[in-house]
Amino acid sequence: MVGDKARGEMNAFQRNESKETLFTFISAGDDPPKGDFPLQKKSPKLCGSNYPLSIAFIVVNEFCERFSYYGMRAVLTLYFLSFFHWDENLSTAVYHAFSALCYFTPVIGAIMADSWLGKYKTIIYLSIVYVVGHLIKSVGAIPSLGNQAVHVVLSMVGLFLIALGTGGIKPCVSAFGGDQFEEEHTSERSKFFSIFYLSINAGSLISTFVTPVLRGDVKCFGEDCYALAFGVPAALMVLALVVFIAGSGLYRKTPPQGNVLLEVCKCIGFAIKNRLKNRSPEIPKRDHWLDWASEKYSKQLIGEVKMVTRVLFLFIPLPMFWALFDQQGSRWTLQATKMNADFGIYVLQPDQMQFLNPLLILVFIPIFDFGLYPLINMCKLNFTPIRKMATGMILAGLAFGLAAIIEVKINETDMPRLVPKESLIRVLNLAKNPVQVAIQDKDLFQQPVESFQNPAEYSKLILNGEQQSLHFTLQHQGLTLAFNHTMKEKSVYSLIVFEAEGSLSSRLITDLEAKPENGLAAVRFINALSQDVNLTINSKSFIAVQKNYSASEYSLLERDIYNDGKCITETGEFPLELGLLDFGASYTVVITNISGGAVETWKSEDIKANNVHMAWQLPQYLLISAGEVMFSITGLAFSYSQSPASMKSVLQAGWLLTVAVGNTFVLIVAEAAPMAQWAEFVLFTVLLFAVCIIFSIMGYFYVSVDPEDLEEKEEKRETSSRGNMIGLVTQKTKL
Repeated sequence: MVGDKARGEMNAFQRNESKETLFTFISAGDDPPKGDFPLQKKSPKLCGSNYPLSIAFIVVNEFCERFSYYGMRAVLTLYFLSFFHWDENLSTAVYHAFSALCYFTPVIGAIMADSWLGKYKTIIYLSIVYVVGHLIKSVGAIPSLGNQAVHVVLSMVGLFLIALGTGGIKPCVSAFGGDQFEEEHTSERSKFFSIFYLSINAGSLISTFVTPVLRGDVKCFGEDCYALAFGVPAALMVLALVVFIAGSGLYRKTPPQGNVLLEVCKCIGFAIKNRLKNRSPEIPKRDHWLDWASEKYSKQLIGEVKMVTRVLFLFIPLPMFWALFDQQGSRWTLQATKMNADFGIYVLQPDQMQFLNPLLILVFIPIFDFGLYPLINMCKLNFTPIRKMATGMILAGLAFGLAAIIEVKINETDMPRLVPKESLIRVLNLAKNPVQVAIQDKDLFQQPVESFQNPAEYSKLILNGEQQSLHFTLQHQGLTLAFNHTMKEKSVYSLIVFEAEGSLSSRLITDLEAKPENGLAAVRFINALSQDVNLTINSKSFIAVQKNYSASEYSLLERDIYNDGKCITETGEFPLELGLLDFGASYTVVITNISGGAVETWKSEDIKANNVHMAWQLPQYLLISAGEVMFSITGLAFSYSQSPASMKSVLQAGWLLTVAVGNTFVLIVAEAAPMAQWAEFVLFTVLLFAVCIIFSIMGYFYVSVDPEDLEEKEEKRETSSRGNMIGLVTQKTKL
């Protein structure tokens, strides 16, 4: 059974944690290290309370830093997709490589703080690295600065420095805040951590809502303003550093005490090395493989490492949860780009949906702590921490199951995927009467195509090679006309039929092969007039279309109602109304006539608009956020309760590494095993359910302990052992 004190620690921390880890590499709640250290000055208090004034600077610093990190990361996937024009798999892989690095680097920061610089200097130096990374990243997002290679290099260098900075200070800031309190003010320290983690969630919530607006609603250099979306987080990180330095004269700064993580790694390494050296059957076996380190390390350290390895063994299945959880910023954001984001009073940016997670976390924590868990206890159900974590895994798996269902519905409006020797074709009849179209040796277009009839679905055409010249026959008002057109494989075409000089003619034009990315709308124009036209759709889009049924290239536009356009011809300037150009749709607009001082047009939808509303993502966000509360918060609190005071930093390192490994797994799947997106969601769902079963079995055989009880038993055993040794020595002396 877990002791009362351990349970108390667990409950306290459950109320505090949400987005970040609970304890740090030098836990503020640990016993003070023994030894002679300089006497620390007392910091001024806030309004006569026991709260040091210095924590105000630390809380503001944390808010700004978290705003900086989460704001930058919120738009990162779309930056790769839209700015670099990478495909979805590469964008996802690089996003998760960056996330994994952010959770590997805390180990470096902890070693720097504990063994070399101390927490204060580590925060200062790595924050400078952090700021430099942000500035390089922002400069790399300026389109006019260099070519694609320059942008990629600057962005990757910036992301590496950001990962080093954010990961390096992660284990230092909260612990440094805890250092500001005197040992007798434990309740104030506990409340400080509540405020500290509230600032984390506030920074995350605000930034994930604001920076997508800066990206999508503000235009610079003629496109989405990624330079501003990265520049504002950079400014917040500069502010975080300035605020932290401003409080320098108020801080209590403890010198480096040495890093226990390194000692644990050395102890484990020595035990393995010693065991391999002594494989002879003549050498007596030892009770535990870590006992092979007893020649060099104390029994107390070995005993504590044994406790830690029991918990670390339970950590083995945990990366799979994080593999699913962190895809909110990659795969789920990409899914949102293919959905309808119109909420009536507000059009949501696809990367803004991520703000739901910190918002729901703030809502769910009190509901679970003061509602759900007490209700379960009233029902006398043994809802252990292991069962809570397993339930969190199940909820995350269900969230991805819903994501797979939504992805299938989204795909219904996608263009078919073409394989070699396949192409697609449809007919646009711009003549005044019905036309019967036939293709030699092909069984297509059974019914006549009416004049200006909304085109049917594309028809699949099988070619005999990479390209083929096909013979087309058109029947119109008793006349039969023949044309030859060359078609290439894996291409999409529209056959335009029109009247020219009293006869029927045709032209083959190339259509889009896939939906426009990022929820944009695509539009092109066919000029049926006998004079050239210049079109203005908005203040930035100018299109010239030649006469006699010439077609323009596609233009990509934001989803909006475009009724303020202009059509300029030889005879004058006329208003142009296009109506709604919707999310993900492709349109062909035919300029048919100019009458009564206005342009007459006919608009057809080549590719259907996104018809699955973004609100359908809400259930999966609800499930995965509830899963985070039950998995992450419970898991950290449980780990905290199961480790000795001196070993909490080791479990912190293990926990962060599970996040890093989970992100690494996602990038491997994205690059090594590309598949349909719905199938990938199903794969992750099945894998997490399988891992949940394994974790439940491991948890079933796990026996909860109270580290203090084990330490007392170890002390009694050592005392008894010392007594026996004294007795033996005395007897030998008498002989």
